[in-house]
Amino acid sequence: MSLSEFKLINKYFKDLTAVQNDVICGIGDDAAIINIPAHKELVVSVDTLVNGVHFLPATDPYDIGFKSLAVNLSDMAAMAAQPRWATLSLTMPDNDAAWLESFSKGFKDLAQQYSVALVGGDLTHGPLTITIQILGLVATGAAIKRSGARPGDAIYVSGCLGAAALALKVLNKEIQGVSTLSASCNRHLLQPVPRIDIGNNLQGIATSAIDISDGLIADLGHILKASSVGAVIELDTVPLCKELNKVTDQDLVWQLSLCSGDDYELCFTVPSSRKDELDSKLSAVDCPISCIGVIQEGSVLRCLLADGSEYDIKAAGYRHF
Repeated sequence: MSLSEFKLINKYFKDLTAVQNDVICGIGDDAAIINIPAHKELVVSVDTLVNGVHFLPATDPYDIGFKSLAVNLSDMAAMAAQPRWATLSLTMPDNDAAWLESFSKGFKDLAQQYSVALVGGDLTHGPLTITIQILGLVATGAAIKRSGARPGDAIYVSGCLGAAALALKVLNKEIQGVSTLSASCNRHLLQPVPRIDIGNNLQGIATSAIDISDGLIADLGHILKASSVGAVIELDTVPLCKELNKVTDQDLVWQLSLCSGDDYELCFTVPSSRKDELDSKLSAVDCPISCIGVIQEGSVLRCLLADGSEYDIKAAGYRHF
């Protein structure tokens, strides 16, 4: 006999994460009660992952559990917030014990890494859908928004771009000449690394930030719109996934690295006068950052090739509708 909703919650989720001292009431009541420290602000975000849209039906449930939390943690990183608590709403077509065991382990492994407590949620029957709300803390007034970029600011990105998009193309057999990828490239798609350490170290230095979920061009565009500025990107400085060297179509390389999304790296702006301070702050962080351009007056985003000519970006980024 299959377990009821409440027995499933008790078995797989009630004790999934460590109890935090600031959780007054967690899983098992109508709502969670959390103690917010003085001089802190609460930062809240939510993301939904849908089977067949945000992950392939054959994806390992461990990776689904991991990624569903990782993409939310990435939002905390962009705001320079420290993640603390999460709620989980899980809709499943079947009561599959093996699937739940693996999914909850993927979620738990990442939650423990960042000391995130699962404090509530919901479990229902229907098409496979995962919705996670993440809650974090930031010192009063210290959150980094999209709206602070100013002309003269340097534009940075963390890590490398295009690995997740390339991995998805290969899995879907949509690309010619590339049949296998390294484990590292596939991990970018299945288990992205939220850049919490970078985000926390940007407090007081970065003028704006965003996580790259829909593609660099689209997400940098959100910063430009919110800040009422334009920008120039020098394409030869954009850090590309090294496995894109296997792709011979240069237009496809730019599409995968600039417009396809799922990178979950950070894009942020910093006054050029604070470059040395930025380098010092991030010297102990195990992730490279690259300066790829500059914020300018106006509202136009231009992408320049190594010879100085302008490259016409034909796709803006991932669109949900």
